[in-house]
Amino acid sequence: MPATAVTDPSWLTTQFAAAAHRYRMDRGASVGVLWWYSASSALLGPSAESYVYGGRPADPALRSLTLFLHEDGRVLDARASSFVDRLAVPVRLAATLSVCVNSVATVSGAARRTLWAIATDSLANRVLWAGGSPADAAALAADERLPAPRHVEVAGQRVVRRASCCLIYEAPGQQKCTSCPRQHPDDRLRRLQTALGQEPG
Repeated sequence: MPATAVTDPSWLTTQFAAAAHRYRMDRGASVGVLWWYSASSALLGPSAESYVYGGRPADPALRSLTLFLHEDGRVLDARASSFVDRLAVPVRLAATLSVCVNSVATVSGAARRTLWAIATDSLANRVLWAGGSPADAAALAADERLPAPRHVEVAGQRVVRRASCCLIYEAPGQQKCTSCPRQHPDDRLRRLQTALGQEPG
């Protein structure tokens, strides 16, 4: 699916309906947040990873990206068809995010500030997964609408200190993610230590 589909209200409405059914959620704004949490990670992946690897990074413009969808509607991955100068990536990435955030917010009712925060966390994670540094994440998140990416060391490993919540815990039978910011910091640290194989201290 061309990534430009994100600007199509009808397509987004269908995606949100599928997500609402899958997670048994009925609050439109929460569905939009949850959908964007995974979709933004896929959209940002090609540019973030290629930026970390060096050379000419993938163009983050929607017209350059193709989305790969699961049969249930989830956005699993993205691929880019063009490349740009390294210095152009942060500006072009912010432009893409602006279009997507406005589309998702308009159709779902989710707060734009929340969607920008999710994009920061997605970007920080994709940089981390590619072996990049906090400096790489900060360089890519140069736009003022993106909160500064944050990382912490837990069990000898660098993890993202999230600025956003995906709201999955609002779905029946689900709990807050291990790194969810909507829990006491001590609880989050203990859960992260356990997940990373360290005895909680």
